This record gives sequence, structure tokens and C-alpha cells, in this order.
Amino acid sequence: MKKHLRALGVCLSLGLAGVLGGAEPALPPNQMPAQMPAVLTVPKEAQAGPGFSAEAATNAYLAQIPPSALARSNAYFEGGYWLILWNFLLGVAISLLLLNRRWSSRMRQLAERITRFRFLQTLIYWGQYVLLTYALSFPLNLYEGFLREHHYGLATQTFGAWLGDEGKGLLLNVILGGLAVALLFAIVRRLQRTWWIWGAVASLAILVFSILIGPVFLQPIFNSPKKLSDPKITTPILSLVRANGIPVKDIYEIDASKQTTRMSANVSGFAGTTRITLNDNLIRRGSPEEIQAVMGHEMGHYVLNHIPKMIEFLLIVIVALFALLRWSLGWALARWGEAWGVRGVDDPAVLPLVTLVAGLFLFILTPVMNTYIRTQEHEADMYGVNASRQPDGFAQAALHLAEYRKMSPTPLEEALFYDHPSGRNRIFRVMQWKAENQALMSQPQVSQPSAGTTAANPPTPR
Repeated sequence: MKKHLRALGVCLSLGLAGVLGGAEPALPPNQMPAQMPAVLTVPKEAQAGPGFSAEAATNAYLAQIPPSALARSNAYFEGGYWLILWNFLLGVAISLLLLNRRWSSRMRQLAERITRFRFLQTLIYWGQYVLLTYALSFPLNLYEGFLREHHYGLATQTFGAWLGDEGKGLLLNVILGGLAVALLFAIVRRLQRTWWIWGAVASLAILVFSILIGPVFLQPIFNSPKKLSDPKITTPILSLVRANGIPVKDIYEIDASKQTTRMSANVSGFAGTTRITLNDNLIRRGSPEEIQAVMGHEMGHYVLNHIPKMIEFLLIVIVALFALLRWSLGWALARWGEAWGVRGVDDPAVLPLVTLVAGLFLFILTPVMNTYIRTQEHEADMYGVNASRQPDGFAQAALHLAEYRKMSPTPLEEALFYDHPSGRNRIFRVMQWKAENQALMSQPQVSQPSAGTTAANPPTPR
């Protein structure tokens, strides 16, 4: 069955690729990389001194971006607005297809023929569900995750390597997702009146468990982490670590360049699994000031307890979702349950309906989720610039992000679609910090390449 579904997905993807591939103009080979030009010195307008203007400094940094690169990043980011809609509509279509064609109830019947144990029946149903929905969504996934990323010069993987990562993710979804779903349906069967309350609690526990094991057990499945030993990079980072009370002794690097050109870092995990990780693109392309600024931001998330606060926020979201499910599933099954072949809320065949309701709920909630995350990111920005005292390094990091983020959106765009502050706002805020801390900026700041950067390959702004 898996072979046939994958073949179906590949065939559909080839057709969609032909349609979507022509939706965006082809770029000349010499314009394909979406990287910004090197920023080796702080612009004159951003140098500390009398008459320093945060607005003028911000505009000077933004002027570093060539018009062609700015147009490309704007087109990439604005295209993402539509992808939010297309992914939502595709999810709705797949759920309705599985219900109205009774494919979902047939998958449950197959699971019942294989075993009489309901926990195993749910696992078997889940495996079929994941494979079928993956095959049906594969065309859009191929376009969004592979073709489009290569079109904008943001991906480095071959198709085979990309497909291999997709396979790993699919296998994890079948195994770990199956255990989670089987646990939730067991709760529904045992606690038929209060399942929505305990289901929300169990979902939160599963989320926390995923965060806990992610850095140590899940990330290495896709990338190879190794301890970073270059003292030119680790010494200032570990100094920041000690100064900010973060309980780690080692800095890790992952080989993200085998998949993407994007630069990133994170402080992930908690309760003994906390880990600081830089991707190799940041190490290779970023200046020392830039790396310190980025790490100050990531440490801000840890020190400001953003992970626990996010968990608290998600608890509210999850409880609201399960309350909606309790009402909507009963109403929908009373009207169409017999036609769909779904027996009740404890029937695994109800899963497409659950996905439909959850997808609609989260789609409507997108601006709220984005605003909450964007607020945390702003807090981490300000913590990071205070901790690292590298406003110009931070500005350069924001320019590097301009390779795939629109720098100057309208206020409405930022409110609806941005889960981080816009590049313009981020640069302006750190330039405001610089204006108020001129005594710390007595010497002009000059960005030099990091240990992994050569004169022939200077750091590029985000």
C-alpha cells in the first residue's frame, strides 16, 4: 500500500510542479543565490557619535540590500501568505474526501480485521492515515519544501536527500504520532464525559515531552551535532552563558548547510537537556559580533522563560481546542456520522473530522499565535542586545534574514503574518538602544569575518 501511495504522490507532484513551477519567474543562474552582499563595516550613518539618529542608521543599513535581492525576498515572503491559505484548503479537502468517500471508515475496518485490541487498531489506523494524507499532500509539499526553496536559492539538498529527510519525518510521525494518538483515543474511550479535559492535559504533556527530547534525540536524526571547539567562537559565547546563568558547558554545531543556506541558532530543551546550538551557516558567514548578537537573543528566550510561558499559552489554546472539539464532533456526527461510517468520538475514523476542526481553529487563530510569538521575539531581541552589547552585529543579522523575509511590511501585514518583528523594526529598535548607550559605543564597530570566513568569502548580512 505504501508503495502505491508514494507512486500516487509522485505522479501528482510532477503534474503540480509543472503548473506551480511556472507561477514564479525563473531567475538567471547568477541571481539564484538569495544571499545578501557582505557587510564589513558599519555604515557611516550608524557610527556612534554626536547627532546619531536611529532612523538614519536604520535606513543606512537597509540601503545595503540591493534592489534585486529586496524584490526577491519580498516575493518569497509574500508568496508564503498564499501558502498558508493553500495548505489550509488542501487540509480541508483531504479531510472531506476521507469522510465523504468513507475511506476513513474503511481504514478502521481494515485495522479491526487485523487485531481485536483497540490500542493496536488505533496504531494501524494511524499508519494508514499518515501515509494516505502524506501522499495526497505530497505535490504541494514538494513545491513548498523543495522546488520553491531551490527557486529562491535557499536550499542545498538534492531531491534524493530531501526525500530521505521526508521519509525520516514520516517514520517519526507514524511511530511517535501513533503512540500519542493511541493514548488520546484510549482516554476518550475510558473517560467519555470528561475526555476533552484529560485529552487537553495529555496533549500538553506530549508537547512538553517532545520539547524535552528534541535537542538530544530528535535533532540528530536529521543533522549531525558536534561540540564546537574553536575558542574564537566559543570563548565569547561561553562568557555570555556564564554571565546570564545558563546551565551549559558546551556549544554545539549542526551541519545545516547540507539542507539550507539559512543561518540560525537556538537554546533548546530544559530540565537537563538544555543545549546551545549554532548552525554551520552562521559560523561560516557570520562575523563575531553577529554571532554574539544572535546568541544573546537566543539566551534571552531561555533567561526570560519563554519556553514555560509558551507552554502556558499553548495550554489555553489546547483547552479551547478540545472544548471546541467536544461540541463540534458531537454536532457533526449527529448529522453526518452515519453517512461517513463514523461510530462516535472514540472511533479512530473520526480523525479526519478532528483534523478539519483543529485546522479551521488554528487557521483563524494564526494572527493571535503570531502576535504572541512576535512579542516574545521582541523581548528576546532587547535582552540580547543588552547582554551582548552588539547592536551592529544584530543589525547585520537582521539583514541576513532579509534573504527570505520582507524587511518593511505594512503594519497590517506584520500583525497578521509575522511571527517575528519585521527587519526594519528590529534594526530600528537596536539602533535606538545604541542611541541611548553611546558611552558603550565610543569606538566605531567593525565587523570582521569569523573563524570560518575568508577574505574571499566574507560574511553576508541577514
